[in-house]
Amino acid sequence: MNQITAKILLNPDVTVTCPHCEREFALAEGFAKKALETVELASERELALLRENERVSAERQSRKIAEERDAAHAKALAAVRAMTEETFRPQLDALRAQLSENQHQAVQRAAEDRKGFEQRIAEQSARLQSLQGEQLQLRAERQRLQDEKAEMALQVQRQVDARVAERDAIVRGQEQERSQFEKAELQKKLDDVTAKLHEAQSKASQGSQQLQGEVLELAIEEGLRRTFPLDAIEEVKKGQRGGDVLQRVMTRTGQPAGIILWETKRARDWSPQWTLKLKDDMRACGASIGILVTTSGALPRDWPANALFAPYDDCWITQHATAYGVAELLRTGLIELHRQRSVSVGKGEKMEALYDYLTSPQFAQKLKAV
Repeated sequence: MNQITAKILLNPDVTVTCPHCEREFALAEGFAKKALETVELASERELALLRENERVSAERQSRKIAEERDAAHAKALAAVRAMTEETFRPQLDALRAQLSENQHQAVQRAAEDRKGFEQRIAEQSARLQSLQGEQLQLRAERQRLQDEKAEMALQVQRQVDARVAERDAIVRGQEQERSQFEKAELQKKLDDVTAKLHEAQSKASQGSQQLQGEVLELAIEEGLRRTFPLDAIEEVKKGQRGGDVLQRVMTRTGQPAGIILWETKRARDWSPQWTLKLKDDMRACGASIGILVTTSGALPRDWPANALFAPYDDCWITQHATAYGVAELLRTGLIELHRQRSVSVGKGEKMEALYDYLTSPQFAQKLKAV
């Protein structure tokens, strides 16, 4: 303040009043211009310096007030914080304890949840493995069904092929039989014409039925001799009581096992008297089995459809194409019966034992195989 008062600061625009005349005039009018300029320049410097000093002083004062205020604020804040901590310490401890308990419970729940998750994951993995196993089993089952289906289709195709081949074989056999019959007829006719011309003429006038029967008889006899070389094949002479051909079945050791009586009929229609005569001839010669060979047109009315051979009225009826197969089967039965009789003598009559064997499953299976 002393420095400020020691300097004279004049504003040229300031008006002053003359003490004598009380006239007002500006300072610029009362001083010389140069003096005024000098005073004005000095006043400006002093004014600038004064303003700078005031600014510095004001800044210092402001910093001091701010520092005092910050110190007071910090002291008050520390006091308030200490008071707050002192006041709310029990609550803070309780909150900390609650927070710790909550954290502990959260950790336990997290562990339980993790354990549950792991258990569910394990169950899902086991279920997934089970489903995969079931899927693999289903695929294997589907593959097996497809294989079975293919195998069944192949078997059906094989059965169809076998039926077709069997039908073709039957047809070929019938054609061969017809051809053999025709050839045998021609040969028989030629032999009869060459040997006995007059007798052949008389037989031709009576008809060819007896001739055809003789041809079938000769074919059966020759076929039996060729098929069963161990058996004794005997021709029943004309005029003698009996059938057409007598087959004495012999074992490999040369022992007689039974007799099969053959009767051949080559006619257009079936006659019930044929089986009656065959059974009488069987009783007369002691034959165990009687076989009647006929053609496809001369069959009983109640004959099974598409059957080439079958038992009928205590006899066997067959055609020429299956005659030797039936003979093989029945011959095997007689030999088996003979073997059983040799092992255990006195277990029943011969016809009963034969009937038991012919009605047994083993004989039926062999019959189906033939």
